[in-house]
Amino acid sequence: MSKPNSIIGRFFYRIWKTVDVSGRLFIGLIAITLFVLFVRSCVSGPDLPKVNDGSALILNPTGILVEQEKYVDPIEKVIAGAQGANDLEASMYDLLDAIEYAKKDDSISVMVIQTNKLMGAYGGISKYQDLREAIQDFKTTGKKVIAVADWYSQGQYYLASVADEVYMNPQGSMMFDGMARTGTYFKSALDKLGVNVHVFRVGTFKSAVEPFIRDNMSDAAKEANIEWLGDLWKAMKTDIAGSRDMSVEEFDSFIENYLPIIQQHNGDGAQAALSSGFVDKLMTRGDFREYMINKVGLNDKKDSYQAIGYKKYLKARRPLIDMPSGKDKVAVIVAKGEIVDGNRKEGIIGGDSTARLIRKARLDDSVKAIVMRVDSPGGSAFASEVIRSELARAQKEGKIVVTSMAGMAASGGYWISATSDEIWAHPTTITGSIGIFGMVPTFEEPLNKIGINRDGVGTTKWSRSFDIMSGISEDFKAVIQANIEKGYDDFLSLVAEGRDMTKEEVDSIAQGRVWSGEDAHRLGLVDKLGDLDDAVKSAAKLANIDDYDVRFIKRELDPTEKMIRDILSNAKATGDYSALESVSAKTNPLLHAVNSQVKEIYRLIQNYNDPNHAYLHCMCEVK
Repeated sequence: MSKPNSIIGRFFYRIWKTVDVSGRLFIGLIAITLFVLFVRSCVSGPDLPKVNDGSALILNPTGILVEQEKYVDPIEKVIAGAQGANDLEASMYDLLDAIEYAKKDDSISVMVIQTNKLMGAYGGISKYQDLREAIQDFKTTGKKVIAVADWYSQGQYYLASVADEVYMNPQGSMMFDGMARTGTYFKSALDKLGVNVHVFRVGTFKSAVEPFIRDNMSDAAKEANIEWLGDLWKAMKTDIAGSRDMSVEEFDSFIENYLPIIQQHNGDGAQAALSSGFVDKLMTRGDFREYMINKVGLNDKKDSYQAIGYKKYLKARRPLIDMPSGKDKVAVIVAKGEIVDGNRKEGIIGGDSTARLIRKARLDDSVKAIVMRVDSPGGSAFASEVIRSELARAQKEGKIVVTSMAGMAASGGYWISATSDEIWAHPTTITGSIGIFGMVPTFEEPLNKIGINRDGVGTTKWSRSFDIMSGISEDFKAVIQANIEKGYDDFLSLVAEGRDMTKEEVDSIAQGRVWSGEDAHRLGLVDKLGDLDDAVKSAAKLANIDDYDVRFIKRELDPTEKMIRDILSNAKATGDYSALESVSAKTNPLLHAVNSQVKEIYRLIQNYNDPNHAYLHCMCEVK
């Protein structure tokens, strides 16, 4: 760009040059930072954490418990760490592995559960149950489990209550609020804006489209939701009551009489929890530190008790290289998130990318069985069938296919599971929602109001039958509805084939209705109740193999991702983010929160990419 002669031109030229130079400088600083970290990592090599004898294992998950962590760009992840941002997700398998290693490790004498940064569990409560079961197994060794927190939310306490001893800060509190399914409804707003939302669906209970066509939850949706929510709530309160040696009636009484109880204790939630038997003792952070020092001794720095966090512990105990063996294998493929067409990275189920993982297992002669670990509310009908058909191909070639349902496997999540040789679910899995819908918004009215109009010609009546700026013809609406009805009939046929039922029997429990795993088992939609380990053992038995390895089939990182991961992992391990901090600025928390909400809405709309505009989706998150 040549330098202009005019004053205004020179002014904007200087601005452009400043931006250009700043951009080049920023990119250069990042490149230098990556090079320095690369050299440092090459020179220093892996620095494994030390596990002192008698240490406490700190189980302190941060963020949302998930089957599979969502893919985050490595540079963004490290910069977030440099800014002090917490992890947004915690891998269930990292937690379960740490518990399993610690169970057999003489260097670990006690487990400490810290729940202050635990934000919830994706898809329901089954992940809490998996952790509770693993911790119960850990306790069979005679090692103590201690829980401590400044306060407890309902989910945090559900996990903590499995401990032998439960402590809380004197300034803390806890309250149980039960479970709810609450939606946001947009019909009136869309009507005011003039947006026409054309909905095509089959199923009395298919409520995923209700936010766009109603201002409240339908009676049918309320009926279905309260039933499966009741099953989940019953399981949670039964587990908590059993762990705290109280009856379910006593638990219910605490909730129903919480107001007079808290008033009796002058608003002191900590004392109310203590007197009602939910915590064993109130301790400040300093008190708990001294208590643990007396139990396990001082750490090397002499400033706290001897302990190691579960992530550092995994680095010390988990093998760096997964060495291949000559054994037969049960392949596990995790399908977590919404189902969309095409290729996606971790956290979203891409039809093509997930089928590729299945194909990898299918073509491996050492793999005798495939276990699909499904944790999904569904999504694209086309992508769901891409995945299911690849599983069916594996079955035709002699592989056993077993589905293990995690927190939820509904709509498209059930579609990909329907023809498995066997289906396992947790009693609290959210599943079913066998139905289908299509949804297309058009914007002709708001555009016309501001003077924007569409017009044209076409060679057939279909040429201009669908335009988001001018509407949908009645004939084209009928075509879409026919396609949706065929999709529902296909869904019924798949389930009938896979479950050895008639289509009429499936239809009577389908219609988009959501069920708990317990009810789904009773109705024949699920074969057995159990966790992933149960499903893997059953898959091996069906494949007639006794001595086998379990292998998680994952997406292979491309060379660039590998290089960046290796370079930046050293910085993360040492906590040395100084170079990255120099080229990053902290985000305003309010702007970050608003931006996150906008991104979530955009992501939801963007993921509606089915080529036929047909969706198998369940809006069944627990709030």
